Amino acid sequence: MTTVYNFSAGPSALPKDVLKKAQEELVNYKNSGMSVMELSHRSGLFSEIMDDAEALIRELMEIPDNYKVLFLQGGASTQFAMAPMNLLTGSKKADYVITGSWSQKAYQEAQKYGDIRLIGDSEGEVLSHIPKITKDQVDPEADYVHITTNNTIEGTTFHDIPDTGDVPIVADMSSNILSRPMDVSQFGLIYAGAQKNIGPAGLTLVIVRDDLIGHAPDWVPTMLDYKIHAEKKSVYNTPPAFSIYMAKLVFEWLRDEVGGLYEMEKRNQQKAELLYQTIEQSALFKTTVEKEDRSWMNVPFVSVDDDKELEATFIKEAKEEGLETLKGHRSVGGMRASIYNAMPYEGVKKLAEFIEAFEKKHRG
Repeated sequence: MTTVYNFSAGPSALPKDVLKKAQEELVNYKNSGMSVMELSHRSGLFSEIMDDAEALIRELMEIPDNYKVLFLQGGASTQFAMAPMNLLTGSKKADYVITGSWSQKAYQEAQKYGDIRLIGDSEGEVLSHIPKITKDQVDPEADYVHITTNNTIEGTTFHDIPDTGDVPIVADMSSNILSRPMDVSQFGLIYAGAQKNIGPAGLTLVIVRDDLIGHAPDWVPTMLDYKIHAEKKSVYNTPPAFSIYMAKLVFEWLRDEVGGLYEMEKRNQQKAELLYQTIEQSALFKTTVEKEDRSWMNVPFVSVDDDKELEATFIKEAKEEGLETLKGHRSVGGMRASIYNAMPYEGVKKLAEFIEAFEKKHRG
C-alpha cells in the first residue's frame, strides 16, 4: 500500500502514534470494558481525561494561573459570536483586523453586538499580506482587538503579535495553535477549532483570562456564557468526549514524542522552508503570499501562467503518488499544502520531490 500524506486544511492529519493509541483503547478503555465514547461525562474515568487534558495544555503552552481553559463545542465560528457577547461589556466597542476569509466572518458577526471598527485590512482579491498594526491605531476605549493569527485559506500569518497597549487581544488561533510557543499573557482570549493541530473536529479550545469572565449581559444564552462553562469545568452539558480524549493523546504526543513546542517549532520551520524553497526554485509554480508573512501551516501555490489545466493535472498526478487533498481553496485557486504538526518532514520532502519531478515532466 502506498503511504498517503494528507495535506488537508481540516479536518487534517493526526499523528499516527495517536491514532494507534486510540485504536488500542477504542473498545476497552483502561480495563473498564467500555469505550471512551461510552463513558459517562460525570464518571471518574472521564473526569481524569478532562483533568489530564487541561494539565497537559497548560504545561505545553505555559498558560498562567489567571486563565481558564475550556473545552467547548460549536467550532471557532461560534466564538465569532460568543467572544463579543461576553466581552463587549464596557465601551461596547471593539477593533478588528481582517486578514482573510475567517476574520472577515468574525468581523461581520461581531457587528451584531456592538460598535465594531476595522483597523486593518489585507486588501486585494488574494489576501497576500498581513497589515502592520501599531498601538496608535487601537482605540484605547475598545473592549478588545480581534486578530486571526494564521489564515488557513490565504496562507498568511502574524509572525509578531501587535502591541495593543492595555486593550486585550482576542485571537482566533485555529490553524496555528501549538505550532510554536506563544506568550499566552499577550492575549485576553484565545480560541481554536480542534481540527488542525489539536484533534478531530467537534472540540473548540478556549483560553480566557479570569477578569474577562462573568460580565455577559442577562440576554446571553446560558450555553454561550464563558462564566457558566468555567464554573462547571466544561461539563455544564455533555462535552465532546471523544474529541477531548483525542486531544489529550495529541497533547501527550507533543510533550513525550516531540519534546514540546520549542521542538515542534523547529520541525515546522524546517518543513516550511523546504517547501517554500522548492516552489521558489520552480519555473512552473509560485507562491501567492509575500515572503515576510508566509504561514508555516498553510502553503498556497499556483501556476505562474494561471494554467488551470496544468494545476488540475498536478493535483491528479499528486493523488496517484499518495499526496492527498492538495487542491487550493476556491477563492485562491491552484494548490494548497497544509503542513500542520502531524505532517512529518518525510511527507513534505515527498511533495517537494514530486514538484521537481512534475516540472521536469511537464515543462516542455
